[in-house]
Amino acid sequence: MNANKALWEKGDFTRLAATMRESGSALVSKLGITKGLKVLDLGCGDGTTAIPAAKMGADVEGVDIARNLVEAGNARVKAEGLTNITFREGDAINLSDIPDANFDLVVSIFGAMFAPQPFDVAKEMFRVTRPGGRIVMGNWIPGDPTLVAQILKVSSAYTPAPPEGFVSPMLWGVESNVTDRFVAAGANKDSISFERETFTFQAPFSPAVFLDTFRKYYGPTMNAFEAAEKNGKEADLQRELEALFESQNQSSDKNTTSIPATFLKVTVSK
Repeated sequence: MNANKALWEKGDFTRLAATMRESGSALVSKLGITKGLKVLDLGCGDGTTAIPAAKMGADVEGVDIARNLVEAGNARVKAEGLTNITFREGDAINLSDIPDANFDLVVSIFGAMFAPQPFDVAKEMFRVTRPGGRIVMGNWIPGDPTLVAQILKVSSAYTPAPPEGFVSPMLWGVESNVTDRFVAAGANKDSISFERETFTFQAPFSPAVFLDTFRKYYGPTMNAFEAAEKNGKEADLQRELEALFESQNQSSDKNTTSIPATFLKVTVSK
């Protein structure tokens, strides 16, 4: 079994994706999408950015390693009555069934960063982008004080050490690493730009319920709690994350959640 596939098929990421729709649409609205633009959304989940792109007129192909998320995405497409978007299974490290220079825009928002072999990921993203096209990535930033980086940081203290050769997905949030990877893929260093942007999780329930959603449905957090339970530290992890979620919530209503998280937006022009 592909370990990355198993991780993202664990739980049900659609429960978290439901809190990401507003920011996903806002991000897509700034990508300059026009009717007929060919877009690949890599690590698309159930369509948080792919479906808004299709609604703006792009011809979208969504690729994700998790079968359950692809099925959920196709169900959303059917419900929306969209005919210019498809979802299918695929792996960001090997897009061999996609021809060279096939897309005007390749997007990956908190998706391809989690695939192993990051140099292969960059190579594939660059290869399938046409000359004159763009790649746009959204990546969480290591050590950042906002939500997702802190969830992953806290969780890592409760999980076993990763196997030898493991490359942290958070390194996609370090500009020098991103530059090295895309330059190795053939990009000009001057064609790579970076911005810090904010993605806000919005939920119609309390931070405690939001944490419970991560605990039950988000693969990395599920794994952390399973490891903590084996070591008798489940309550410690729960307390740390409860404090994190409460402190990050900016909603004035204790029964709703609004938590901003900073990410690195990467743009590569080909």
